Amino acid sequence: MKKNLLFLMICLLGASSSFAQKYEFRIVTTVESIVPSGLGRSRMTSSNETRDYKEFTTSRSEEENSRNATDRADIRVKKFDETKLLNFYNIGGIRFQNIVANDAVVTSKLDAMSEEGWELAFVNSAVESDAGKDDGVGIFITRYVFKRLKQ
Repeated sequence: MKKNLLFLMICLLGASSSFAQKYEFRIVTTVESIVPSGLGRSRMTSSNETRDYKEFTTSRSEEENSRNATDRADIRVKKFDETKLLNFYNIGGIRFQNIVANDAVVTSKLDAMSEEGWELAFVNSAVESDAGKDDGVGIFITRYVFKRLKQ
């Protein structure tokens, strides 16, 4: 009976410590141009630096409206990876070959992240375009959010 109780306590300790594990996150963003005639720029980016959001956050109440003392230039990240992607359109219209090529490049990045121990947690995407008269601009943006146990 004592052995069973000891075994149960060890199992519970192991389970509770696994709940306390911390994750680190990383975001990879693709921006693909939907500008006709291939005039836009398409890229995949990921940061090589970290930032602490607390350094750039100001808590305010309704009575306060003071300006944040942090210079916006401090937020900018200068060390990042930028991978060229092809635009969705060229002079002849939509290029499915370009979309497939981009898929291959993004898949390569996803595979590399997986090999480094990152797990794809979720994906968020959107399209931006004003869609007004003679609309000729827009982007398709996708954010891939990865997580892994802190090392």
